[in-house]
Amino acid sequence: MNLEWMAWTMPTAIFFITIVSILIAMTIWQIISPCMKRKGFLPIATTRGDRLFIGLLSSAYIHLAWLGLTPFTLWFAFAASLVWMGVVMRWG
Repeated sequence: MNLEWMAWTMPTAIFFITIVSILIAMTIWQIISPCMKRKGFLPIATTRGDRLFIGLLSSAYIHLAWLGLTPFTLWFAFAASLVWMGVVMRWG
């Protein structure tokens, strides 16, 4: 039986390790300090986990739009995504 394995590169490994680390940190934060839903600039009441999900999903869209619409390096999209995640987590 010939099994094909995904070629794990260092950036791919770092990406998944980062996501898992964020989820672990958010779980510990929730256990230590449970949060209540709140209303920010997003049109729905959200918890920290909701805002994390919305921020990660919209960061993916920022990267896709950046790839499709600009000739510039993805580092600018990464910087924009970090800023966006900070805004969503703080004021979303």
